[in-house]
Amino acid sequence: MDKRYQLQFTVNKESQILREAIAIWGISKRTLTAIKFNGGNLLVNGEEKNVRHPLQIGDVVTIIFPPEEVSGGLMPEYGPLPIVYEDEAVLVVDKPAYMSTIPSREHPTGSVANFLCGYFKRQGIASTVHIVTRLDRDTSGLMVIAKHRHIHHLMSEQQKKGLVHREYEALVEGVIKQQLQSIIAPIGRKETSIIEREVREDGQFAHTDVKVLANGDNISHVRLKLHTGRTHQIRVHMASIGHPLVGDELYGGSRKLLDRQALHCRFVQFQHPLTGQILQFESAFPNEFSKLL
Repeated sequence: MDKRYQLQFTVNKESQILREAIAIWGISKRTLTAIKFNGGNLLVNGEEKNVRHPLQIGDVVTIIFPPEEVSGGLMPEYGPLPIVYEDEAVLVVDKPAYMSTIPSREHPTGSVANFLCGYFKRQGIASTVHIVTRLDRDTSGLMVIAKHRHIHHLMSEQQKKGLVHREYEALVEGVIKQQLQSIIAPIGRKETSIIEREVREDGQFAHTDVKVLANGDNISHVRLKLHTGRTHQIRVHMASIGHPLVGDELYGGSRKLLDRQALHCRFVQFQHPLTGQILQFESAFPNEFSKLL
């Protein structure tokens, strides 16, 4: 039997009804409607109750969410999924390069989403895949995944508030003399491409901090901190200052030394959506990058 996602808490405040108590957990009206009509349950001390039920201090409330349907185009696969952290709410995966985050027409199989779908099926988890932080196919490193729609909603709210922090390391072409700099330049879709982005006045606000860690032979090793999460943000910003990523042909880099963009998500930090605990994870700098330096 599939494991339906559930939350449980003990009431510690007087004069509450069930609807008010569960709102504290950030459950939206849309989610509450799904619980009521799509196979979920609201229990107080093990008995099913409606949202107007008055609560007493010490009551145990259990919210059982309805099972989620997997997207029709997502096929479960069973393969390598380097999980570095997992609990009842979130997963953190250290994605290798050349693995897509989600399936596409060019790469319909072998994605993180495909493997997660298979993993959930094997574990009996009645959930579809919810990617919180996405990486390009050629980019390696840490990704955060929510294990349920409600958790994804809470993590999205964190992202809007700037509480999900990511740092990357990259190799870029040329020697950067300025040790620290901030690139604040709006990014939008290039009119002649459905994929490529560019710095443009009518684009979305984007902010990247750059720190030079080392300089090699016409290569710089940099650490990048994202303050916003625009598509291709690091690639576009570094190209805009004349230092495209090594291997990033789309934005002016050369593949003579590396057949992928030299970008790695090395660090993520976020607040656990249920406990409030600050979680931090790090991933080692790829050996193929170190050899180039």
